[in-house]
Amino acid sequence: MASNGTAEAGEFDYVVVGAGSAGCVMANRLSADPRNRVLLLEAGGRDNWIWFHIPVGYLFAIGNPRADWMFRTEPEPGLNGRDLAYPRGKVIGGSSAINAMIYMRGQAADYDGWRQLGLEGWGWDDVLPYFLRHQDHAVPVEGMHRGGGEWRVELPRVRWDILDAIRDAAVAAGIPRVEDFNTGDNSGVAYFQVNQRRGRRWSAARGFLRPALNRPNLRLETGVTAERVIMEGGRATGVAYRVGGELRIARARAETILCAGAIGTPILLERSGIGRPDVLASRGLPVVLESSGVGENLQDHLQLRPVYKVSGVRTLNADYAVPLKRALMALDYAFRRRGPLTMAPSQLGAFARSSPDYATPNLQFHFQPLSLEKFGDALHPFPAFTASVCNLRPSSRGSVHLKDPSGAPAIRPNYLATDEDRRVAADSIRLTRHIVAQAPLARFTPEEFRPGADIRDEEGLVKAAGDIGTTIFHPVGTARMGPDGDREAVLDARLRVRGIEGLRVADASAMPRITSGNTNSPTMMIAEKASAMILEDRR
Repeated sequence: MASNGTAEAGEFDYVVVGAGSAGCVMANRLSADPRNRVLLLEAGGRDNWIWFHIPVGYLFAIGNPRADWMFRTEPEPGLNGRDLAYPRGKVIGGSSAINAMIYMRGQAADYDGWRQLGLEGWGWDDVLPYFLRHQDHAVPVEGMHRGGGEWRVELPRVRWDILDAIRDAAVAAGIPRVEDFNTGDNSGVAYFQVNQRRGRRWSAARGFLRPALNRPNLRLETGVTAERVIMEGGRATGVAYRVGGELRIARARAETILCAGAIGTPILLERSGIGRPDVLASRGLPVVLESSGVGENLQDHLQLRPVYKVSGVRTLNADYAVPLKRALMALDYAFRRRGPLTMAPSQLGAFARSSPDYATPNLQFHFQPLSLEKFGDALHPFPAFTASVCNLRPSSRGSVHLKDPSGAPAIRPNYLATDEDRRVAADSIRLTRHIVAQAPLARFTPEEFRPGADIRDEEGLVKAAGDIGTTIFHPVGTARMGPDGDREAVLDARLRVRGIEGLRVADASAMPRITSGNTNSPTMMIAEKASAMILEDRR
């Protein structure tokens, strides 16, 4: 028992906070050397629920307090005053246990842009080896994909005629057909690659954490609340955390590493006294280290979800409404691991430019053979598809800060706050309509249900975007890295927290700019690269 009445959890070489996508990678890599003692702390629980493993289980996990932290944003002016559910995974594997399972690296230009900001070692040629290091692709391609790693990538195991028609319509609208979004140029339309193994979700916990838990030098604790990073003499020396009513202290000989994500990491930094003095003072917290970028620079992909009624073609809406068809889906999955239960939320994707002003695609489409008002709601009682479209590189910036010392976050994405983002939103609805109007879809007589074909002018389209827009679950950037001299950068290029020794951040909060696509695999790349830097620095 420590002198102040708290319990000593022990001394480790590394204490890692967060067993989400990044934390699972980090724990695996650091514990691979048996000389390193590693403690991994996770606020959520174990992934011992069937819907964490059947791909379509996202429909039951998102919005369920067993699987989701149930965060909500503050009311958003750009969304006409609406507040949004903001799902985050409440389980080992984090959001990789409830997400869309889409394997996406982004564009080479994203990472070259990071390098051009002054972040040496973060260009496309620098980061590609870290994507490859852990990949296990079903169809390896020399130089771009490899097999044998922990992160399984496969092709979809279900097809829909409506999606094939949408693909052909996109081609007719001028978006080229491609085979692979992950070569550095994701322009085009194709079926997504997914993080599954033989029809089961492949989360970070399954790929990285479970095999490592057999190591005697790795300890996992779940259901814990990390209260603060312990700092002594300008150095992080461990973490104080609570299990039930007991406060424990874990000591870190080498480093403390935050992998709590774009929401959890800035909140923990603030609870530790690291952040903006005005924010800390307003929450009654002492200022241990002034770091004005903590909790700022929140970026997220706002998805607009136009819905089109169709006829003469199958969609999941109609199939799911028939009990016999639901039973056949279950049998198909049980015996063949195929069919609709293997579905990611989106199977078909497209990357395009909202206008010629953009050198690379700034829009991503997620086409779905289903429709609903929002995740957690029932499917619509009519055949329909959704043409979700998001602005890949928003210029709006939001924030995440403590609401109060208890740890609740005030999430303000600040969607559609700039003229550019509002213009892109209107143009993205126009491009969606252009695709749907092409001949390959005509035989299914698509009818715009949301937002409504009568909305045509710029002002109306922007308002409609605010009405139908929602998060696509990609928050990043809230403890970003930056070059020396960047006063708003919380981290240096080696992901070390500026001003405190022995403290590093390795998760999506480190991104200076959001990547052009789904952010799960880029987050895992960051953790892969960070673990290599941590081990290199210790040598």
